[in-house]
Amino acid sequence: MTELASKNCVPCRGGVPPLAGKELEALAQQVPLWKVVDGHHITRAFKFPDFLQALAFTNKAGQLAEAQGHHPDILLSWGKAEITTWTHSINGLSESDFILAAKIDKL
Repeated sequence: MTELASKNCVPCRGGVPPLAGKELEALAQQVPLWKVVDGHHITRAFKFPDFLQALAFTNKAGQLAEAQGHHPDILLSWGKAEITTWTHSINGLSESDFILAAKIDKL
């Protein structure tokens, strides 16, 4: 995770295939708390004791995402923030999704 978290997201303009196979598996192993869904996106739920702490985390994750130029879906509810990310321009996963996940894990 440390190696991924030290990288920066790179804007994807499309024209490249989404990650698959061993390359996808290797990156997924570096963020083991995230779930790869149908080889298309990754997701993780973060639990908190109350709404305010979930909201504070959501704000930090949002600021991080904005700084990286890579924007996940974030679902905020009482005591929980669920983050889902994929690279829209290729309709699948890129290394940047895993970089963002590793950075969010460090919050």
